[in-house]
Amino acid sequence: MAATQPAAAVPWPAQQWSPGTGARPALPASALPGPVAERLRRLTEEAGPEPLCAYVHDPAAAGRRAALLRARLPDWAEVFYAVKANSCPAVLEALAPGTDGFDVSSEGEAGAARAASARALIATGPGKTDAMLTALARTGVDFVSAESTLELHRIAAAADRAGRRIQVVLRVNAATGPLQGALRMDGHATQFGIGEDALAEAAAVARSLPGLDLAGYHFHVVSNNLDADAHAAHVQARLHWAVRAARAHGFALRVLDAGGGLGVAPHGEAPFDLGRFAARLRADPPPPGVRVVLEPGRWLVADSGYYAAQVTDVKEVAGSRFAVLAGGINHFMLPALLEVALDAAVVDVDRWPYACPRPALMDTTVSLAGPLCTPEDILARGIRVGRLRAGDLVVFPLAGAYGWEFALRGFLGRRPPVHTVVNTVVNTPQRVSARSGTGPAAAVGAEPSPVEDNSR
Repeated sequence: MAATQPAAAVPWPAQQWSPGTGARPALPASALPGPVAERLRRLTEEAGPEPLCAYVHDPAAAGRRAALLRARLPDWAEVFYAVKANSCPAVLEALAPGTDGFDVSSEGEAGAARAASARALIATGPGKTDAMLTALARTGVDFVSAESTLELHRIAAAADRAGRRIQVVLRVNAATGPLQGALRMDGHATQFGIGEDALAEAAAVARSLPGLDLAGYHFHVVSNNLDADAHAAHVQARLHWAVRAARAHGFALRVLDAGGGLGVAPHGEAPFDLGRFAARLRADPPPPGVRVVLEPGRWLVADSGYYAAQVTDVKEVAGSRFAVLAGGINHFMLPALLEVALDAAVVDVDRWPYACPRPALMDTTVSLAGPLCTPEDILARGIRVGRLRAGDLVVFPLAGAYGWEFALRGFLGRRPPVHTVVNTVVNTPQRVSARSGTGPAAAVGAEPSPVEDNSR
């Protein structure tokens, strides 16, 4: 038997290649909801000499996802939306009624959550600032996830300044049992949480500080996990662990935050089985008086957004075909860094303003590159197109999460994308403020603000 050949080197970003399945066909424009395609065509016509880059938001889609999740989960499971996934004000307003609250990681996110009338706030993430902790202490926070013993002291100091007591949970970086997904935050050395060997000391510190109320533990271990059985087993295992750990650490368990990570499958692949996940949870409820919190982000908002960028050039280099888009990881970083391969649709644009012939790629596989001066600016590889011309529009569905918030906005100082809102069920255009950044930094013009679409 011939020796197995070693795998070929995989270019960055690795997740864009599918060696076992070959190229992914580009989606036709008809795969997009009609209101999305219509809005993009109109914006392209109105863009003038500049190529179009745009985010189309469908807040109602996010609201429907929240309602579905809430209906399927057992009553004892609480849903706190992770604002970091998408902070568009219209999206937050749509999510607020169907969730128990919002998970925030900065003053800006907290302000956006309150403006959207979130029912409650929890605060998670490393590197919390004193200003953030003080603001949360003064305005109210359900609980704060502590990442270290130093952070416990800083939370206690904020509580003292506000004259309040703050409920805290300890974020755990567990040594075993990580889920599989796009990114893993525990099960190995990362900057997140407190190692299991240091938890007893952290619990003792939390119990000793008068401004703190130690209530439980927090795990956020993975992003984009598609295995519903494994995810339910994760929640159950962490809950059973927390019951034992709280007893050993000398306090009454009242909160288990099991984190987020519910996965979103690419077009044509099996989705996360929400029904099975919920059924597994119902079979193993928490002890009386213990809250179980989930922090979904991408699962709630991925299909509420579309990113579109016009093709500025097409070329063949060393036998490979490239389409250069007007926007790349400066607008839409998710495909590159979150190890998520997305599909792309091609929308024909008839207008061609130049006197020269219009270049096109025909019936071939193409890499979709951005305009930045780095070879890492690739949004997709292995996309099979029937025809893709300079001037056509490439649209990425499932772009409602970790898009503009996650992007490398400052590199080269290019124009930000237009942000616009549609309703894909009832075509009733709405106006949205294009600035999706939150907090004081966004207000003072630290970076260019997106061009506003004044649809009426």
